[in-house]
Amino acid sequence: MPVVLRLERPPAARTPVLEAAAVAALALCLDPRAEPGGEWHEAVEMWVASRIRKIARRARTSHWDAVQELPGVTCRVGDAEARALVPGPVDDVPRTLSRLQIGGTDLDPDEPGAPAAGVPVIWVNAALHMTVGKAAAQVGHASMLFAAAHGLTEVPAFAVRDASPERWAELTAAVERGEAVAVRDGGFTEVAPGTTTCITQ
Repeated sequence: MPVVLRLERPPAARTPVLEAAAVAALALCLDPRAEPGGEWHEAVEMWVASRIRKIARRARTSHWDAVQELPGVTCRVGDAEARALVPGPVDDVPRTLSRLQIGGTDLDPDEPGAPAAGVPVIWVNAALHMTVGKAAAQVGHASMLFAAAHGLTEVPAFAVRDASPERWAELTAAVERGEAVAVRDGGFTEVAPGTTTCITQ
């Protein structure tokens, strides 16, 4: 699944960009067009049945506008936007998408404050120092796995926060107790296979 992050000059802050990516990935999967009989169903079903790999790219100005013509769902959080596109083969990417860069998605850390009460929080393993592109893919996995674990049929708002080492230890224990949902990476980029990148609670 390609996930395109809108990074204008200057770009939106890191946290809302990641929150938009998390919401967009799940929104595509829960879209009526992805349900049985829908025009996206076969592509999404094949993707979910294999590896739910995501690749984040960045776009701005006219390139962002062009991406809106590709089948997918755009979500906005604050002044940040992300568009999740219908999954397809990695080696068969439309030119509109292939010309977008995968790298160069580093954004400065921000201070988003405490998450709102009652909102599921995707905690990112800050010790991994993932790029924003990598983190966007991981929070997209996290929203999907959380929705599957809880049987969600609608897309909630998600908060994304970095977890300190102390908080990460608490979250890992919560996963072991079945009280939180973890994302373990396939190891294609940046981190070793099996690394836990995000935990949602």
